Amino acid sequence: MKRYLTLATASLITAGFISCGESFLDVDPRATQIESNYYRNPQEVFNGLVAAYDPMGWEGKGTYGNFVSFVAGSDEAYSGGGSSSDLWYIQTLNDYRLLDPANGPQLDFWTKGFTGVTRVNTLLNVLEQNPVEGLDEAVKARYTAEAKFLRAYYYFDLVRIFENVPLITSPLSINEFYEVTQASPSDVYAQIEQDLRDAIAEQNLPDKVPAATEGGRVTKGMAIALLGKALLYQEKWGEAAQNFARVNGTPGGESTYGYRLLDNYNDIFRPDNRFHSESIHEITHTSSAASGWGNTSLVEGFIASTMFGPRSYNGPTYYSGWGGCPITPELVSLLHFDPRYKTTISDVDSLVELGLASYVPGYLNTGYFVNKFAPLQEFRNTGAGPATINYPQNYIEMRLADTYLMEAEALIEAGGDITRAAALLNAVRARVGLEPVEATLENIHLERRKELATEGHRWHDLVRTGQAATVLQSKGFVAGKNERLPIPLEELTNTKLVQNPNY
Repeated sequence: MKRYLTLATASLITAGFISCGESFLDVDPRATQIESNYYRNPQEVFNGLVAAYDPMGWEGKGTYGNFVSFVAGSDEAYSGGGSSSDLWYIQTLNDYRLLDPANGPQLDFWTKGFTGVTRVNTLLNVLEQNPVEGLDEAVKARYTAEAKFLRAYYYFDLVRIFENVPLITSPLSINEFYEVTQASPSDVYAQIEQDLRDAIAEQNLPDKVPAATEGGRVTKGMAIALLGKALLYQEKWGEAAQNFARVNGTPGGESTYGYRLLDNYNDIFRPDNRFHSESIHEITHTSSAASGWGNTSLVEGFIASTMFGPRSYNGPTYYSGWGGCPITPELVSLLHFDPRYKTTISDVDSLVELGLASYVPGYLNTGYFVNKFAPLQEFRNTGAGPATINYPQNYIEMRLADTYLMEAEALIEAGGDITRAAALLNAVRARVGLEPVEATLENIHLERRKELATEGHRWHDLVRTGQAATVLQSKGFVAGKNERLPIPLEELTNTKLVQNPNY
């Protein structure tokens, strides 16, 4: 969606009583004037929809609050960087003893989520309460469905990252901001489910969108998949399986919504292979905006690529990076003889040993780096704007192999169709030439670990399955505390919000 408007336009129409670079509760009264004078015609309503999409792609302001933090916080990687104090927000997840309300990536996740929620609420208020002359009813219905998906998306991330968050479903007055309290997680999930069921209803969302002009916009399959995932996180196994089945179709074939596993695993992550048949929810990044360093939360490029690159690198294939998230020896060993190894992991030390490359080893360096999102030289930005923050690779939030494995897990947990569960699991394995295995929870969890390695899912999988305290014990993870991030310190001042347990 970022291609539709310049950043300046998207920022202009924050229209939710907060400005995009500020904390959730930092009220900007001027924004009320923007709202009252905006949404006067169909184009402005569309601009408001684009603004509601925009935070989805934010990389974070200063602490890059995105999936990279959870890669570093899992057993897939270490924090990396130039030193133990570099990339400090990631260091707090590499060593959980450093994580507290004032230190960590939590403010970025909070700001991103609630900016999105606020923009959506403002847009929905306009669509539901203030008729816009010339806005076609079918278009209005689609915008409403998209907005409800977006609110569900932002709240799903907020509740699984923080657990205890305010539930806000309409624009608030300035005074009301300071009276907000946290809702129960069950109430937040209920709202997520309701928003997604509303979005899916009737024919308001398209089954497919043209990738060239609308790639990244919400489709019916995307909404159903997120509903399945929200149900899975609540352990509503049977309902989750039913929704995933609608998205997945026949294992190994093409689904009703046009999804199909790619034949070549490596092609999933190619920056020049966007919105392919395996991609369900894809977040767009581009180098064409020539983003600068003024506000790194709002750049259009994919900063994660630079995060994952080796420091001061000189050699073939890769461009220089910041040395973040060096791969753990454990994951290297697990994947070493797996067909997905070379796509997932870059063995840069082997190039050094052959005299083909050099780099500066960073903190906790292992010589192995994330390859799925590596800063490849062939895609380096050579136009305006620094190459470092202008990589054009998209991030796939959810893809078909992921939903295959989630459905298989839900079926086993629900005591459902084990034959279908096995077919789903083994379709993922067959794509990379692996032999079938029995459909057990252990095999499904292991397959998720291998198939989705370094894509940001592992930490959440460990937490939701109750394995995090054991698997991440060496990183200082404490049961009953680190399953959620702390509420940002800034959000507790002069508000009624309560800190999460044990922080």
